[in-house]
Amino acid sequence: MKKGFWKSDWFVGIVMLLIFAIIQFGTGLLNALENKAYDVGMKLANRVPNDRIAIIAIDEQSIANIGRWPWSRDVHAQFLDKLSAAKPKLIANTVLFTEPQQDKGTVYINQLLDLYRKSKANGAEAGSPEYEQFGKLLEDASDKLNFDKQLARSIGQAKNVLLPMVFDRGEPQGNPDAPTPDYVLKNQINVAGADSGSLPYPTVRFLAPLQQFGTQAKALGALNVVPDQADGIVRQEALALRYYDQTYPSLALAVAAKSLNLDLKQVTFTGEVMQLGGLQVATGPNALMASYFYPDRDGKPAFSADSFYDVASGKIPVSKYQDKIVLIGATAPGIGSTFVTPVSATTTPAVYLAHAVSDILQGHYVKLPNWAGWLSILMIALVAAYLIGLLPRLKAAQGAAITGGVFAVLVSADIGMMAIQLTHLPLMEAATLLLFGHLLLTTKRFLMTERGKEASELSAAESNRMLGLAFQGQGQLDMAFDKFRKVPMDDSMMELLYNLALDFERKRQFNKAEMVYRHMADFNPKYKDLEQKMTRSKQMAETVMLGGGSTRSNASTLVLEGGAIEKPMLGRYQVEKELGKGAMGVVYLGRDPKIGREVAIKTMALSQEFEAEELQDARERFFREAAAAGKLDHPNIVKIYDVGEEHDLAYIAMEFLKGKDLAPYTKAGHLLPIPEVMKIVYDVAEALNEAHAMNIVHRDIKPANIMYETDTKKTKVTDFGVARITDSSKTKTGMVLGTPSYMSPEQLSGKKIDGRSDLFSLGVMLYQMTVGTLPFQGESMAELMFRIANEPYRNPKELNPNLPDCLVAVIDKALKKNAEERFQTGAEFAQALRKCAVSLKG
Repeated sequence: MKKGFWKSDWFVGIVMLLIFAIIQFGTGLLNALENKAYDVGMKLANRVPNDRIAIIAIDEQSIANIGRWPWSRDVHAQFLDKLSAAKPKLIANTVLFTEPQQDKGTVYINQLLDLYRKSKANGAEAGSPEYEQFGKLLEDASDKLNFDKQLARSIGQAKNVLLPMVFDRGEPQGNPDAPTPDYVLKNQINVAGADSGSLPYPTVRFLAPLQQFGTQAKALGALNVVPDQADGIVRQEALALRYYDQTYPSLALAVAAKSLNLDLKQVTFTGEVMQLGGLQVATGPNALMASYFYPDRDGKPAFSADSFYDVASGKIPVSKYQDKIVLIGATAPGIGSTFVTPVSATTTPAVYLAHAVSDILQGHYVKLPNWAGWLSILMIALVAAYLIGLLPRLKAAQGAAITGGVFAVLVSADIGMMAIQLTHLPLMEAATLLLFGHLLLTTKRFLMTERGKEASELSAAESNRMLGLAFQGQGQLDMAFDKFRKVPMDDSMMELLYNLALDFERKRQFNKAEMVYRHMADFNPKYKDLEQKMTRSKQMAETVMLGGGSTRSNASTLVLEGGAIEKPMLGRYQVEKELGKGAMGVVYLGRDPKIGREVAIKTMALSQEFEAEELQDARERFFREAAAAGKLDHPNIVKIYDVGEEHDLAYIAMEFLKGKDLAPYTKAGHLLPIPEVMKIVYDVAEALNEAHAMNIVHRDIKPANIMYETDTKKTKVTDFGVARITDSSKTKTGMVLGTPSYMSPEQLSGKKIDGRSDLFSLGVMLYQMTVGTLPFQGESMAELMFRIANEPYRNPKELNPNLPDCLVAVIDKALKKNAEERFQTGAEFAQALRKCAVSLKG
């Protein structure tokens, strides 16, 4: 090979193609540019939304006037009665009614009590006027206090209400946990001729409205979004989802079908087309419709929204909605989810639904021709041939003119076909290769001339832009900002910097986000919501966000701000919402963005809990104990996925359970059946046997640390290893980990303990769950500790005569004060329970 080849345009061209391939497959940058062109073309498209669609928003004004969210169901019922009187075509509510509402009805209870006392004092008997009045008042109270019944009645009387379902995506591995209710089954659509590659996304579970609502609804549909994996922007609508062998429509598809007076059985998916009677909607893989989002015009939103309160109060007459498709949903910050779409960073479910319904009814969705992929490959090949074979032979001015002309044609065709025909032709890869290649080749040729210098500056700017995007994609945000600052500012750079600032917010680095916003403000201070973002970031940068402070606080360890800022991250987990507070910190619902797994994140602000001299030892013990607990693999022990520390906030990411703890079932009147209690304790004993075999002692066995799903009868032991963290350490608050009422005598006396201490605690729990009270009680901590260590407990049969003798014997042995006389292993404890259960069956 000639030495000159290494300096030739051919060699530079080959290097250019290799770099282009690395950028494409290594960073996903070109996909981001293609998406950007797609979004620009969509904003330029001029389509008019369906004028029959109306939105009623649960906005800040409604919350301020009606009351804090969630509202009582009678508010929804009264509103629905008023709205349905105007005879709208359909009413689709995006609010999830999945949990029953129960109210105490204090006023009615007091009236009933007064009436009862009067009748008793007067010596009234059954059949007297007082008792008849008593019965009438009782019936009236029952009807007026059952707000779920009122809402169900309103839905049934309206006859045109659609309600949402939510599905969890995933590939089923077996059979459903429970049969699908009939009121859900009736909402299936037909699938005919679709191959496995085009079938809708599979799901493993769903959350449907309560049966009394679902049976009265006109139809149910899935309210799920499918964000782009590259940038999280929602560009497609899943028109259908699969649940095992059943296929259900999206809420948008159900609304469109019902607006055409079609039964859902008349909707058929063929793999490439969704057929609604005579209406056809072209789809891509997985029944995805490439949605068109109507941009705002003249400062007005594509779909205007009326305030729920204005309609309810009569300020807006309901006659406005006659024969309309009315969509109801939350828009107030903090009470609903929002999605990023090509036209807005905060699209609410009701507005998103309005876009999708209008797309289906008017055919305003984006088409992707079957030959579009081949066209993209052909154009890349032609551009590569031009760069390597023709451009080096042209003069600089000729090459610049041809490159500029071809680049303009490619970009115009990509954006123009979207704007004019709503057809996506992916040509940005070829356009980017053309521009990148031209800059590379001309930089080499004219490096020592003025033209070469100008090209070098342009190439450097583009290189810094691409390097910045590459660093941003890898999470190296500081390096990305450093590169972006070297690029001349224009509108496209403002968009890139805006996204970079949002990434800083997600990492809770508000001071750095403020720096980016200030850099943008020097160019255009009126860009989007830049002024509000800059002010908000400055405020947040001056606030302690994670833990912080010298005193312990259970208020919250992460500032979520109701969606006003980007969702926080703990390690690789995105924090969704707060689940509850415990003795040592806050528990959050988190999501692993890479695999979509929901986790429970238990946090502990170690710097707040321990004195400085104890902090390092506590930190090491935290990770050591969490790692040991993470090795436990038992069906009755909560799985630990990850452990870490960020901003002095230690956290454990563990399996997210949908059940609740056993604390509510320890009081008289709320006890579970004895066989069920025995099965729960049996499962816990088996789990402890596994942990003790690995020399792991729980130290805090109590009902609050046992999760139980009443539907599936699954038992899970939580908080393994957490009680060990403060062992022999001094906390700032002087708190004691572990609950004294459940501690063994040796644990209270500070002796070295083993697994038999957990079995004593389990015996206390078994006693409490069978009789409704603790075996040892005291007016003070000292009195309680003395009784546990020295005094006998009351015979459980005196409190619950129905206890079998064999179970009393199990309790007696578990509560022996001498550890040598107790059950020695969890397996021994479990075996005793099994023998007792078998004898009872016999």
